[in-house]
Amino acid sequence: MKVLVTGGAGFIGSNFLYYMVDKYKDYDFVCLDALTYAGNYNNIKDLESRKNYKFVKGNITDRDLVDKLFAEEKFDWVVNFAAESHVDNSIKNPEIFLKTNIIGTQVLMDASKKYGVKRYHQVSTDEVYGDLPLDRPDLLFTEETPIHTSSPYSSSKAGADLLVGAYYRTYGLPITISRCSNNYGPYQFPEKLIPVIISKALKNEKVPVYGKGENVRDWIHVHDHNVGVDLILHKGKVGEVYNLGGHSERTNLDVVKTILKTLGKSEDLIEFVTDRPGHDLRYAIDSSKSEKELGWELSYKFEDGIKETVDWYVNHQDWIEDILSGNYKDAYKEN
Repeated sequence: MKVLVTGGAGFIGSNFLYYMVDKYKDYDFVCLDALTYAGNYNNIKDLESRKNYKFVKGNITDRDLVDKLFAEEKFDWVVNFAAESHVDNSIKNPEIFLKTNIIGTQVLMDASKKYGVKRYHQVSTDEVYGDLPLDRPDLLFTEETPIHTSSPYSSSKAGADLLVGAYYRTYGLPITISRCSNNYGPYQFPEKLIPVIISKALKNEKVPVYGKGENVRDWIHVHDHNVGVDLILHKGKVGEVYNLGGHSERTNLDVVKTILKTLGKSEDLIEFVTDRPGHDLRYAIDSSKSEKELGWELSYKFEDGIKETVDWYVNHQDWIEDILSGNYKDAYKEN
């Protein structure tokens, strides 16, 4: 079995590779990553010693490179983690999100169709469903919830999902799609909420919180997410969408307070700032389909997972500083 993992130098992709490369030693894995600003070669450099793994630097929008790679490697599976994913950046510059998340997906699927890939898996997000009201805790996103996006980021992911579904219906490309809630864990780029809180709190800097911090997110540990993707690849039904949620709804303010408490820091560090335009109110996923059909279950409770995550960042301050200084961009050349 030969597996292409795109975006493998990013947060979720790198965690997926460590998990899969060690678990399936008889599979061969190829990581394709453009090493744009959020792709960090340091995340995956320890994989270079594995016999069933290799890295290729390249962009999923590069049709010639992708075609050549597929022709040479003859992949059985493609798992697409590659994406621009930061909502704030999508508001400032939507174009790169459309190119990477939609055109890049098309390029990968065209190659998958041409070279007879047995499974193309699209890693998506619960943000394609839009949001839920704060006063209706009974409402959850299911796989049947209509797509209703709020940001250029979520719109680009929704567009990719629709395109993936169209390639299944029109061309018979064997696809699956997973939509997950907010991930947390090691190697998350320090522009996202949890690593921002940790890195600023450690320096006793103000921790910014949008609006009143009332927006609710469902948190899933990256390991549990990747176990879900593994199960979808091996047991999932072609053409289906599978939700992967953490059953851990928390307001943003609650998350900030939990991390500050874990670090022994004062809540006086909290600073409320102007809210993000179009800020989704609440995300909450119904994962019952994945649980029943795939046997997927969570191994992390939020309280335990967040403590482990905080400990990881505390013990990897050099990793964060390397990113903040920009030195991480030279890691691939040095290796």
